[in-house]
Amino acid sequence: MAFSRSLRLLMVLFSFALIIGGFQPAYAKWGELLDTLNKAVGQNDGLSTGEIVDGLKEALEIGTDKAVKLVGKEGGYSQNPQIKIPLPGSVEKVQGMLRALGYGHQLDEFDKSMNRAAEVAAPKAKAIFWDSIKQMSFSDARGILDGGDMAATNYLKEKSSGQLEEVFRPIIHKAMGEVGVTKRYQELSKPIENLPFADGAVPDLDGYVTDGALNGLFYMLGQEEKKIRQNPAARATDLLKKVFGGS
Repeated sequence: MAFSRSLRLLMVLFSFALIIGGFQPAYAKWGELLDTLNKAVGQNDGLSTGEIVDGLKEALEIGTDKAVKLVGKEGGYSQNPQIKIPLPGSVEKVQGMLRALGYGHQLDEFDKSMNRAAEVAAPKAKAIFWDSIKQMSFSDARGILDGGDMAATNYLKEKSSGQLEEVFRPIIHKAMGEVGVTKRYQELSKPIENLPFADGAVPDLDGYVTDGALNGLFYMLGQEEKKIRQNPAARATDLLKKVFGGS
C-alpha cells in the first residue's frame, strides 16, 4: 500500500511538471488528469479513514456478538474445556480426599453452578463492548488493524474490563445464590477445614467466579478476532473483506 501511494505521488508530480513546462498531454482539465492517474495506479485499492474505522467497528461488533452468544448459553463455560472455570485451588487440592469421603456430588454441583453463574452474567457484556466500540478513534482503529491477532481483543480488554467487572460481580453474586454455588460451597467448607493440608475457605468466591467469567469471555473474543483476520470465510461483509484483505 505504501509503494502504491509513493508511485501515485511520483506520477502526479511528473505530470504536473509536464503541464508547467508547457507539455500538457491530451487532458482538457487538471481534474481529468488526476482522475486518470488515480485509476492507473490503483487509487481504489486504498482504504479511507472512514472505511478503516467502520470496518474495525463492524468486525468488533460481529466478534463480540458471537463471543457473548457462545459463552452466554447453558454449557457455554462448563462444556468448553478452554474456558471452563475450574475448582478453586484450595478445593482442587483436596478434591481426591473429598470424593473419598463421599462429597463427589457436592463437588460436581459446585463446579457446575460456578460455570452456570458465569453463563448467566455473560450476555450483559455485549452492551458494554459496543459502547467501547462506538468510542473508537481513527488512531485506535489504525493500531488494531496493523496490530497482532489479538489487537482488537486487547483494546476491548483495556477499555471495558473495569466496567465489566463492576457489572458482572453483582450479577454473578445473585446468580450464585440462585444456581446454588454458595450453598454447595458451604456444604464443602466444613469437611475442607477438617482435612489435613487444606488451605481453608476461598476468601472471595464472587471475585474468583467473576475473574473466571471475564477470562473466558476475552479468550472467546480473541478466537473470533483470529477467525476474522485469518479466515476469509469469516469476513461476513464486503467492508470486512476489504479492510482485512479479502477479495
